[in-house]
Amino acid sequence: MAAPSSFGREGEKAKLAYEAKLLKGFSRFEPRKLGQALVIGCSMVMVTFFLMLGPSVIPFNKFEGIMNGETRDGDPAFNQTYDLCQQRGDLSSEGHGINHLLCTRNVTEEADMKPVCDFSDKRSDICELKGNIRIRGNSSTFLSEISTSQREQSWTIKPHPRKGDLTALQHVTAMSVKLSSNKEELPSCSINHTIPAIFFSAGGYMGNIFHDFTDILIPLFITSTSFRTEVQFLISNVQPWWLAKYKPYLQQLSKYEVIDFNKIENVHCYPHVIVGLRKHKEMSIDPSRAPNSYSMVDFSQIMKKSYGLERQVATKLGDNQAKKPRLLIIARKFTRSFMNIDEIVRMAEDLGYEAVVAEAVVSSNLVRFSHIVNSCDVIMGVHGAGLTNLVFLPINSVVIQIVPLGGLENIAWIDFGRPAIEMKLRYLQYVISEEESTLIEQFDRDGPVFKDPGSIHRQGWLALRKIYLDHQNVRLDVNRFKSVLIQAIQFLH
Repeated sequence: MAAPSSFGREGEKAKLAYEAKLLKGFSRFEPRKLGQALVIGCSMVMVTFFLMLGPSVIPFNKFEGIMNGETRDGDPAFNQTYDLCQQRGDLSSEGHGINHLLCTRNVTEEADMKPVCDFSDKRSDICELKGNIRIRGNSSTFLSEISTSQREQSWTIKPHPRKGDLTALQHVTAMSVKLSSNKEELPSCSINHTIPAIFFSAGGYMGNIFHDFTDILIPLFITSTSFRTEVQFLISNVQPWWLAKYKPYLQQLSKYEVIDFNKIENVHCYPHVIVGLRKHKEMSIDPSRAPNSYSMVDFSQIMKKSYGLERQVATKLGDNQAKKPRLLIIARKFTRSFMNIDEIVRMAEDLGYEAVVAEAVVSSNLVRFSHIVNSCDVIMGVHGAGLTNLVFLPINSVVIQIVPLGGLENIAWIDFGRPAIEMKLRYLQYVISEEESTLIEQFDRDGPVFKDPGSIHRQGWLALRKIYLDHQNVRLDVNRFKSVLIQAIQFLH
């Protein structure tokens, strides 16, 4: 507790008088005698210090190992030194002496040896290397040169963000990431690059537009945008037609030529390599985790720019405006098809729509199809990959997703409902009735397919897909569905 102020002033005067007397006494010592006294005093303190340390002094061989950066797991002497660094974390960076030297060395080595690969995310694995990274063509190994004082390590990774999906990963080549100090193991560089590289596999469900976007194009946007086009893409398990289809988009993210990894034969060297892609959610971006807080709006904008789409905002309907809202009906030929497409078109036109019917397939010209989508104000379709084209819609457009029978509401929302909202689109979800499903022609309406869809879900994805996705078509009740199209028009006012 602090003393009263009056006592403090008197005490301060006494202290100053004592210090003046002490300095006067020191002035009577001759400099030579004073120096001798200091040497003798320091020697006595050092002897006492080492006697007190006794067996706790680190042996020279252990100290030498620490200074060389060797880590000895389980070695009490080494761990004790590191703990001392932790306890002295408040020391000034200008501190001197052996303890400061040890702390500086250990912290540096710890930083150098931090894990290169991160397998903790539930959706994707990532390895990130910096330094001298060598990639040999026709191999499956990334070699990063390290010093002889560092520990050699290696990891195996499938660089495709569909972690845990064994069916998808069957089409993804596993890669080895290795830290090596063996000069003989490190190949000579054929081509030296000064820019970073991102390596990933386009395998998985390549060609399905939904998976192209959710597994590759969106994760690539998340992973690469911080480089501001100063990055090169190396892609494995890719087909030429896929590269041609998405070339306009890839050129927005990188100003360098894309390298088909499976075709190179020489050794490429980079200062920084990311192996794998970061994925947040299905068909979605988490701004809190993305560079510069980017969102699906930003992704949609860069996608529109890639394919030269000019419409940024949907048509605003006025009370006396003659312009008709344009409705795109996504047609499907084989599964989840509209069985009464002509009836749907007539009903839409009676409500004042200009209706357009188009089918999105693997062979579709994406430039042409994206322009069709961008020209529309409303898009509707049965749950399926074709709805992925909503990324080309102008802001404030309306997305109508027709959900087949089978307890698919949650899947439909995750795949397209939430992404639509995140892209500043309006969203309507229509769940069909039993009478609107062709399943009534195949299964007993009192059986589990209709009364207990959960039992089908519990049999696994393949059983669910076979019944509710592959073998179901839709015959819309136009009178029941009419109110949905009216609501979409109201959204455009």
